[in-house]
Amino acid sequence: MIAVTGANGQLGRLVLKYLVELTDQPLRALVRAPEKAQDLASGQISVVRADYNDPTTLPGSLEGVERLLLISGSEIGNRTAQHAAVINAAKEAGVTFIAYTSLLNAPKSSLVLAAEHIETEQILQQSGIAHVILRNGWYLENFAGTIAAALEHGAVIGASGDGRYSAAAREDYAQAAARTIAGQDLSSRAIELAGQPSLSLSELATELSRQTGWDIPFNNLPEAEYAGILAGAGLPGGFAKAIADADRGASEGELFSSSTALEKLIGHPTKTLSAVISEVLSSAKVA
Repeated sequence: MIAVTGANGQLGRLVLKYLVELTDQPLRALVRAPEKAQDLASGQISVVRADYNDPTTLPGSLEGVERLLLISGSEIGNRTAQHAAVINAAKEAGVTFIAYTSLLNAPKSSLVLAAEHIETEQILQQSGIAHVILRNGWYLENFAGTIAAALEHGAVIGASGDGRYSAAAREDYAQAAARTIAGQDLSSRAIELAGQPSLSLSELATELSRQTGWDIPFNNLPEAEYAGILAGAGLPGGFAKAIADADRGASEGELFSSSTALEKLIGHPTKTLSAVISEVLSSAKVA
């Protein structure tokens, strides 16, 4: 049996979609609130409560599971403890293989967002359970808010300078995760999953200008100023600082990789920035 944590999230739902296509094995969707995820249930998929913040729910939810996809939590500051609880419960339940969604270049990353991924990778390595670390690059969907704000204010803003993002779509990462957890290679390893080609915010502004016919520049800001703008737009202060810090990291090459492992794993090119911009414009009825 294959289980997926965070299965009611955007990534988890996509992973389950691909797993149904890839395997006839029974699947278990591990969710915080089963009553909100009953549409996931089928003859192949069972929905079971597994709350990162309630470790008592974890051992039972993993009974009979052989392979586990551990999708990283979203509560910055709490994730190491949450992930450790899942890994410990998996070991107790006899899970033999874990795939974990980490961050591109995690071991050498200085990003605020990287710290808990680094700690979780270390916990996995110490667990004795065979595992694969899926180091996902930046998500193209993360730029949707940047595009929307640029349409409203007439400029792309950020703090990444000429830094490049090896970004891919959530669906690309989901397909990679499904293929890995259902695959035949059960060796312990780490895979850098990078979208190709990489992009800069200046290129985002250029492509957005091309598709809209407007003149939309990229304004590079100091990190603290950018974090303040994000907070002023409604993002929680800590998260705003983490996003601005990611831009700082991008400016230093930390969100770039020349790895083509993602495209090889999913068997097709990753989604393009141009396609994402087109979708955002279509939904906004601009272009």
